[in-house]
Amino acid sequence: MLEELKQEVYEANMLLPEYDLVTFTWGNVSGIDREKGLFVIKPSGVDYDKLTPEDMVVVNLDGEVVEGDLNPSSDTPTHTYLYNKFSDIQGITHTHSPWAVSFATAGVEVQAMNTTHADNFYGPVPVAPELTKAEIEEAYEENTGKVIVDTFEQRGINPMAVPAVLVEKHGPFSWGKSAKDSVVNAKVLEVVCEMNYHALMLTNRDNRVPQYLLDKHYYRKHGENAYYGQDNAKSKDHAKKA
Repeated sequence: MLEELKQEVYEANMLLPEYDLVTFTWGNVSGIDREKGLFVIKPSGVDYDKLTPEDMVVVNLDGEVVEGDLNPSSDTPTHTYLYNKFSDIQGITHTHSPWAVSFATAGVEVQAMNTTHADNFYGPVPVAPELTKAEIEEAYEENTGKVIVDTFEQRGINPMAVPAVLVEKHGPFSWGKSAKDSVVNAKVLEVVCEMNYHALMLTNRDNRVPQYLLDKHYYRKHGENAYYGQDNAKSKDHAKKA
């Protein structure tokens, strides 16, 4: 079952080394079929150069493997929890990319300091708190999902407007409208973290973009009046008027 989704998730996982987001096997991507209530995820600890579409593991929304000969990613409970709580997301990526992990390690949220950020994240990328000893010993991966969801709910953040998070002392998770989209958001987050680090080293002034610039760059790519790119018909109308 889900052969097309397996291929999509395989290709999305293969983007991780291509985009320089992983070292060894430190990352995973999943994608979901909402109608079937099943998602496909990378198997645990398999080298990317040995990975095949047939290796992808099918899991239900109770976190149970329903198809596949290999063990799913050890982060499967986190993916399961996020899919259940963030009903609009279609794909999830987790990596240990160094710039994002640096911000996660320091517990520093990623402020919107430039238009690169504003094009993709409508506001700061938050930091979810590190897990307690009890949370780690009880159900580490599932509780990772819980602290992420709790962070978004407590702060009133729309997960589709800010499709990424840093888990303190751990690393980044991102999501999107597809498995590939979640990887793109992971790469954008990594690049923005590097940019912000260098900006913070250059000056201690407040580098955050003003709200009107954040609005302009985010909404020209997202929402009803988006005109960026070739897929939106309105972009052609905008180009004609420009």
